[in-house]
Amino acid sequence: MSSRWIDIPSSDGKTFAAYLALPPTTPRNEPAPGIVVLQEVWGVNAHIRSVADQYASDGYVVLAPDLFWRMQPKVDLGYGEADTKQAFAYRKGIDLDLADRDIAATVGALKAMEAVAGGVGVVGYCMGGMLAYRAAAHGSDCSVCYYGGGIAQQLELATSIPVPMALHFGEKDSHIGKDQVDAVKAALADRAEVRIDTYPAADHGFNCWARPSYHQRSAALAHGRSLAFLATHLGRSAV
Repeated sequence: MSSRWIDIPSSDGKTFAAYLALPPTTPRNEPAPGIVVLQEVWGVNAHIRSVADQYASDGYVVLAPDLFWRMQPKVDLGYGEADTKQAFAYRKGIDLDLADRDIAATVGALKAMEAVAGGVGVVGYCMGGMLAYRAAAHGSDCSVCYYGGGIAQQLELATSIPVPMALHFGEKDSHIGKDQVDAVKAALADRAEVRIDTYPAADHGFNCWARPSYHQRSAALAHGRSLAFLATHLGRSAV
């Protein structure tokens, strides 16, 4: 497996950075499906880069775009109090419509790569989970949304989402309460290609092993379910 930063053309004639993680070379060295990994509010930090590496080791070509680049390029924050305060300032300042365009540009960049075949999915965490939900309405082949804060406030998009989705929520999540999860379930109840899993022991951010809320069993179950979902909906298995 190898990784590096690359530049992606934006919709307004500029460029922004994205972290590219490539799968290990195999004897057949065939093209693989692509995944866009969408950051939490702490930026494309060490954890998000490791998540991209994890999906690359699973056989996918992965891009994690820098979604805060219009405010500050390559934000890379930790989980302490000062960094978290700065992170939420960036979250408050992001333009979601421009972020949607940057995500679409990242999906397009992956689809244009010779190393990619079989579709491009979007996987997002927290803020990125909400943006992955939005991406399902704007050009991804499928989306996986981990504890997406704000999805319940954007359920009007549900009727315009044409692609499969998988959503993961922790039942101990104080940021996304049961009422919000129930509202999401109700809005997507008639969609056979949408699966929603909840995790009884999991809090918000349960997938992030750098945070106190990390819950290994829930993270492992969610990752396995996400891999099965992606392998089913991206057109061909990863090599």
